[in-house]
Amino acid sequence: MKKLIPVLLLLAACNASVKVEYDEPKANDIHTILDDWHKAAADADFEKYFSYFENDSSIFMGTDATERWTIAEFKPWSKPYFERGKAWSFKATERVVYFSKDGKTSWFDEALDTPNLGPSRGTGVLTNTSDGWKIAHYNLTVPIPNELVGNVVEQIDSVLNK
Repeated sequence: MKKLIPVLLLLAACNASVKVEYDEPKANDIHTILDDWHKAAADADFEKYFSYFENDSSIFMGTDATERWTIAEFKPWSKPYFERGKAWSFKATERVVYFSKDGKTSWFDEALDTPNLGPSRGTGVLTNTSDGWKIAHYNLTVPIPNELVGNVVEQIDSVLNK
C-alpha cells in the first residue's frame, strides 16, 4: 500500500494538469486553421502549408511505419508533390477539439475523406504561440476495421519479413 500511494498521487496530479475543456470560439479557430492547412495542401501552396507548423522540430507522422518526420525532414520529402501542382487532398468530415485547462494546448482528432487513402484519420496537437495556434504534432492514419485486422497483420508481417 505504501508503494501505491505515491503512484496514486502522481496520477491525480497528472490528471489535474491535463484536464481538457471545450471552448467553442477557440475550437472554431482550430477548425479554421486545420481546414486552411488542408486546403493549402490541395492548392499545392508549400509555404502556406508549412507556415501552420510550430517550427522545424514539429512532427508529421504518415501512414507508413517509416514515416515519422520532423518538419525539417518532411519539407524536402513533400516538395515534389507540391511542385506538381497538387500535393494531397484531405477534407475533414468530422473533428473533435479539446483544450488544456490553461488554454495553451489543443488536441484534436478528425475523420478525413481522401481520394487516395479512402477514409482516414488525423490526430494532432496545436500550441498557442505568439504567432497564433501552430501544429506541433500531426499523425495521419488509415483506420482498419476490426474484421480485417488479422489479414492486414499477416500482410504486414509478410512484407516486413521478406
